[in-house]
Parts: sequence; structure tokens; C-alpha cells
Amino acid sequence: MEKIRLSKLMSEQGLCSRREADSYIERGWVLVDGQPVTELGTRILPTQTITLAAAARDRQQAQVTILLHKPVGFVSGQAEKNYKPASTLVIAGNHYSGDRSPLRFGPQHLRGLAPAGRLDIDSTGLLVLTQDGRIAKQLIGENSRIEKEYLVRVTGRLNAEGLAKLNHGLSLDGEALRPAKVSWQNRDQLRFVLRQGKKRQIRRMCELVGLTVTGLKRVRIGKVMLGDLPVGQWRYLRDDESF
Repeated sequence: MEKIRLSKLMSEQGLCSRREADSYIERGWVLVDGQPVTELGTRILPTQTITLAAAARDRQQAQVTILLHKPVGFVSGQAEKNYKPASTLVIAGNHYSGDRSPLRFGPQHLRGLAPAGRLDIDSTGLLVLTQDGRIAKQLIGENSRIEKEYLVRVTGRLNAEGLAKLNHGLSLDGEALRPAKVSWQNRDQLRFVLRQGKKRQIRRMCELVGLTVTGLKRVRIGKVMLGDLPVGQWRYLRDDESF
């Protein structure tokens, strides 16, 4: 049986992200078969037992995940072309007054906070920012199957064949798309439910069937809804919520 890099196994087992794994290993917070491992790059057998020390579990417990209603005009990740990143909206003044989480906002909640997925600059809706590598992997890992739901305003004509292609049968970047769930919400708005997230995927899918997107809003990721969170405001993911 071939040995595998410890940090890779930790990520695959959902213990943490690979970056976090390396940090925990350096601190002596990772035990293999009950023995601490401190050397980066250590390889072990997949059958060996990996556990996290209490300090690592405490660190994870303190990590926050933030749900933001991203407005149009903000980019999901790093600043670009004079546009601000959505993370700049995570300030005390934009904290949703209806947040039922007991957490109190502090500067420690901004450290290492990164988007788990993207939302185009001209799109709005639910964006997840997290300090927790486990949640990031769950939402954007290559094996992620988490559903993401969008309401999409369109112009143009769409026949039954075009609607069927939106559900299954289109390709982007030379790759067949996973089946989607696409239906009419009302006369000028479609509802998309996707399990993947190629760049500008919905807009490009619509172009392939002769539609132009005039508005796009993400309203759900997994089991978490955007709900009544106002545009430009944010709240914490609560302990009783999961994707």
C-alpha cells in the first residue's frame, strides 16, 4: 500500500484544508496513531488514524463563516480594475441587525477570511466568506456537489428545445456540463440550480440558447438561504446551520 502525504489525507478526510494541515503539523497539533507528527511532507498509510489535538479543535471552533448579500459592482476575490472586493463590506456598520448568532464582531474574524466560491461583479446575492478550510472544501472542492440556486432575468425567446438544453446538453470550454435544473419562475425570469461553477457559467449557457441575462441573483447555497438579508449586509453562519 502506497503512503500518502499527511496533509493531503487530512484534507480528503475533511479534517481541515491542506494549508491548515501544514500549520497544525508545524505546531505539533496532529497525531498519527496517537503520536504527534511535526515534520512537513510526512507520508503515512491511508489506514493509519489521524486525530487533531485539542488546540487545533479549539482553533477550528473559533473560525467564523460569514454570509454576505453581495451587491453589483463588487468582486468576489481580490481587488481588480478599481473594483473593491466584497470582503470590504464586512464591517460592524454592515452587520445585519436580524443576525441571531451570539457572536460579536471583532478584527479576529477578518483574518484569513476568504470567499468560498465566486459571484460575478455584475451579479448579486449570497456569497460565503470563511476562515474554515473544511467549509471552503465542501463548497468549492473539486468533488463538491453542493447545489447553488439562482434567479435569472433574461431577454430573448426560449423554446422547449432550448430549455431542455439548459437542463442538460450544453458544453463550455470543451467540457460537457453537469445536469442542471432550469425552469421558468415567471415570464422573464428563470430559476437555475447548478452543482458546478464555471466562470460566468449561467450567462454563457444562456447565450448558447439565444438569451441575454439582464439580472442574476444567487438565493441559496446548499441548505442555506439568502432570505431577507439586505443588499450589502452580512451575518454569521450559525451553529445550527450547515450547507
